[in-house]
Amino acid sequence: MMKDLLGLILMSACLTSLQAQSILKGQVYGVVQDSVSFANLEYATIQLQQAVDHSVVTGGITDQSGTFSVDVEQGSYYAVIDFIGYQQYKTEAFEITQDAPSVDLGVILIQQVVNTLKEVVVQAEKSTMELALDKRIFNVGKDLGNAGGSASEILNNIPSVTVDAEGEVSLRGNSNVRILVDGKPSGLVSFKGGIGLQQLQASLIDKVEIITNPSARYEAEGMGGIINIVLKKDRKQGFNGSFEISGGSPLNVGGAANVNYRKNDLNFFINYGISYRNLPSYRSIYQELRERDSVFISKQSFEHEQKGFSQNIRGGLDYFFTETSILTASYLFRRSDGTRFSDIRYEDYLTSIQNPTGYTLRIQDEEEAEPNNEYALSFKKIFEKKGHEFTADVRFLDNWEDSDQKYTETNFASDGTRVGSSLQLSPNFETEKQLLFQVDYSYPFSKDGKLEVGARSSTRDITNDFLVEQQNEKGEFIPLPGFDNDFIYDENIHGAYGILANKVKKFAYQVGIRAEWSTIETLLLETREKNPRNYANLFPSVHMTYDLVNDHAIQVSYSRRIRRPTYRELTPYFTFADNRNFYSGNPDLNPEFSDVFEFGHIKYFEQGSVVSSLYFRTTDAISQGIRSVDSNGFSTIKPENLKNEQAYGLEVTAGYTPLTWWKLDLNVNLFRAEIDASNINAQFNSETTTWFVRQTSRFTLSPKADLQFRANYEAPKQVPQGKSKSLYYFDIAFTQDILGNQGTLTLNASDILNTRKFRSVINGTNFYAEAESQRQQRQINLTLSYRINQ
Repeated sequence: MMKDLLGLILMSACLTSLQAQSILKGQVYGVVQDSVSFANLEYATIQLQQAVDHSVVTGGITDQSGTFSVDVEQGSYYAVIDFIGYQQYKTEAFEITQDAPSVDLGVILIQQVVNTLKEVVVQAEKSTMELALDKRIFNVGKDLGNAGGSASEILNNIPSVTVDAEGEVSLRGNSNVRILVDGKPSGLVSFKGGIGLQQLQASLIDKVEIITNPSARYEAEGMGGIINIVLKKDRKQGFNGSFEISGGSPLNVGGAANVNYRKNDLNFFINYGISYRNLPSYRSIYQELRERDSVFISKQSFEHEQKGFSQNIRGGLDYFFTETSILTASYLFRRSDGTRFSDIRYEDYLTSIQNPTGYTLRIQDEEEAEPNNEYALSFKKIFEKKGHEFTADVRFLDNWEDSDQKYTETNFASDGTRVGSSLQLSPNFETEKQLLFQVDYSYPFSKDGKLEVGARSSTRDITNDFLVEQQNEKGEFIPLPGFDNDFIYDENIHGAYGILANKVKKFAYQVGIRAEWSTIETLLLETREKNPRNYANLFPSVHMTYDLVNDHAIQVSYSRRIRRPTYRELTPYFTFADNRNFYSGNPDLNPEFSDVFEFGHIKYFEQGSVVSSLYFRTTDAISQGIRSVDSNGFSTIKPENLKNEQAYGLEVTAGYTPLTWWKLDLNVNLFRAEIDASNINAQFNSETTTWFVRQTSRFTLSPKADLQFRANYEAPKQVPQGKSKSLYYFDIAFTQDILGNQGTLTLNASDILNTRKFRSVINGTNFYAEAESQRQQRQINLTLSYRINQ
């Protein structure tokens, strides 16, 4: 079915291209570069205007190599080039004739905006959202709701992205997403997944790139797509920088500095952020267990308070051998020190809540330290021919996490009489070391044709020394059976890719293949349980684009993706903070494989742009957490490979400026998912049709003041063992430029009605449960930022 569909797409696109070739009479092409660094500028807009009446005839955008090609009928024209943060460029007039149907504008060098007040206000304004067919770029600083927050909160403000109660990040409803920092893996998400992004301050982030259907150029990991967080950095001559301080409630204080200095061939940059936060949260569970012809009821409440002090520092230098040969060395250090206090209450009943049998109080008290070190060295060479580039990168990640947890539990009878108690200690020490090599080379073999090749090698070693001890009657701490072991995780993934791209008139195609070899082994040191996995896979990708008239374009794409089980999902240890709801990994978990098809359309117009996408994804061996409850009423959630999932949907993302003082962004995603769990239990089969919408309005109150309002809604969704209920919340922010437009004061409030609560219903063969949680309560922040030469 997939081969037939792909063949049909190729045939129709080729026929369309042949028809177009017979109509078009001329072509204008060139490449756009930065006038200082000579870097190719992707997504610069090109307009062809009539030389006589200056009316816009057609246009286009530059690709990843800065290249553009626009088809036009015979006539006299000039080209206008625009790019965010750069001065507009207008070419001399030129003619398209029968004898000279093609015009090469060559390399067009455009200059960054000079920092006069007029230019900052009129030209240097960045859009919150930049749309393209294969990538969407979200500029963090222009979203007022991001001030004073973290990377996790930034992602939750981005169209297509959601962050759930556990901090797990999803793209278009799929949590199998690859998160990168500056295009590479990061220690932030190694141990804790998406929740680790709370340690990275928003003020250190420049932009976020969303790639929903990556090509073979990218590693094959991440079936839902790739989220790339790009940190701030500049290369302008002289000194420039920005500084920020913030405070908020619940307690959130911090500061940040982003400084850059370039003189001749050397460019120095440093980013520093420091913060202290208190994150209160809660969770409640109501559970009915049907066992031994009786109904056992449990009401569970959890009050959490997480306090953390974190620092991030990133420094480095660029050495310009020439403006086209650049060597970059950088070092990044993060450290998070925190405490976690949880107050848990279990209430037990028989048959009904009018018949209590007792209750239990449990307290978790944890101290945790987590330093991350990242070292990077990269080289970039831009050759004379446009699109001819070579890059090499090597980086080393060295991270560890040390936590000490104490659990105190006291049991009471229904009349309040104390009947027992226990004290448990759980020291836990984890380490991670990863070495990464990557090279990429692109060679343009014709005006629009390009060959890309590259290779990547990653070795990763993780250890986890896990122990739970309980105090006996003599006051001695004895290890609990099964909770004293060392878990060792070794991962080696090597890959290579090749991509062929070309363009014929308005039809462009890119065909790629990626090969990856994976060797993964887990070992429980004490029990000598070993689980080796070896597999080699091919991952093809196809992207075809056709530029229509009047700033329209369509794209059809296909890629094959993989999701390997994460370290956490393979770890067999149980979480022990909650003594009745355990979470465990599964060493026997297999990788998931997906085939992803997407049909996209983009329309640019004077007041905005609209991107719409139809997508289809089929996944084999999809992993889902399955909940089971034993005869004592204790539940365990463990990931299992289900047979498959088929998901398809429609997403529309639009930016529109209906009035000069009103900017509107809208994202709507409607999708359906069908999961076949018959290999585990046919009762877990599920079908769901759901949607979510996010709308942001930004109002310019004066040349120096803006107001932003955002509304979010997520519809109910069926899952293999129940459903997630609907969710809605609202955010608001106000900003005022001060200090001669060098400073900005921002006041924002997220979840102003305190309604962002995750609710779910779970059913099993012998139980029924309802849960509600709120990971982050309403947050109000006040932020002052100051800019120097920016």
